[in-house]
Amino acid sequence: MTPRILIIAGSDSGGGAGIQADIKTVTMLGGHAMTAITAITAQNTLGVSGVHPIPTDMVIAQIDAVVRDIGVDAVKIGMIGSARTALAVAEKLAELPGVPVVFDPVMVATSGATLADDATIAAFERLMARASVTTPNLPELEALGGDARALVAAHGCAVLAKGGHGAGVQVTDRLYSANPDDPPEIEWSDPRIESEATHGTGCTLSSAIACGLAQEWDLPEAVNRARRFVRIAMRAAPALGRGHGPMGQQGVRLDLNLSFFEPMLNQVTVPAEDLAASERFYRLLGLRQVVRASPRYARFESEGGATFSIATDKSYTAPVVYFECGDLDVTVAYLQQQGFRFEQEPKDEPWGWREARLRDPAGNAVRLYQAGEMRRFPPWRLDDA
Repeated sequence: MTPRILIIAGSDSGGGAGIQADIKTVTMLGGHAMTAITAITAQNTLGVSGVHPIPTDMVIAQIDAVVRDIGVDAVKIGMIGSARTALAVAEKLAELPGVPVVFDPVMVATSGATLADDATIAAFERLMARASVTTPNLPELEALGGDARALVAAHGCAVLAKGGHGAGVQVTDRLYSANPDDPPEIEWSDPRIESEATHGTGCTLSSAIACGLAQEWDLPEAVNRARRFVRIAMRAAPALGRGHGPMGQQGVRLDLNLSFFEPMLNQVTVPAEDLAASERFYRLLGLRQVVRASPRYARFESEGGATFSIATDKSYTAPVVYFECGDLDVTVAYLQQQGFRFEQEPKDEPWGWREARLRDPAGNAVRLYQAGEMRRFPPWRLDDA
């Protein structure tokens, strides 16, 4: 069933953050986005020039309309508009027991504009009490008291402290769990992506987490997948505007939401003798070249995102089929229980993939792998791809 995600947030006229970023994210992750707009903003990549809060009664009416007819599998809350709306939304969420709630406590836009006054921030406590997870960045965490563990203890919700505003070449996010069955703290750290396309990162992350929770992923896995989505959307940004530009959610594909047991056909690699001649052939055929590692290897992308590779490496004497897995180790363990024999168990390869190898009954080479960001944006990707 299609996940139904209710987004309670403000509208961004520039399309980079808010409701617009949320809808793009939910759509790309296979969900159905429904909205309760809390405020209308006049903004672009340079900043916010106006904010018009929507009356609280109208916000609640939007929520009632979609819940009554369509139903909800997860809720994402972003810019809330006013303290009165925050309190009313918190009360309304009590009518949705068991529905996961992701609360992004939006206070300041990427441009620096204030989007929540002191009274609204004070009312956030009621929303945190209803949330499954709250996702503050470092300045927002400081405004909420500065201690993530204390927030978990006080409100019973998990807290994902986002490290994008920190210094250094690594970005570290920390999840503080409210679930006694989960580790009390989980940390993710990745190289910082140097980009001005950071408008809407928090909105996108929280909406992606909501999609994961709606599909019954546990919270750490939902966060992990959401982080992958955000990083690839940043790399796929279309370079629009003169300030903090929008991300490229539209460039992220559904393969980021792979299930454990349903590998996706990603690419076929075929042997080549003359790499330049083969490159020209497949470019003229209409494929878009995304990797050139002459004279050994080239990769192409077809419409829809599947890839096709050619290799002069003598280890390729016949076509090899690659299937991407959501969790390679879980997939391999399951297949081994079914009697599958592997030539290579999951192994971290030097090019950034984790890969297992086997053959089908006819002897054809099959590779199962997990790559994430590396598969879409390896360091040797062509700059104009």
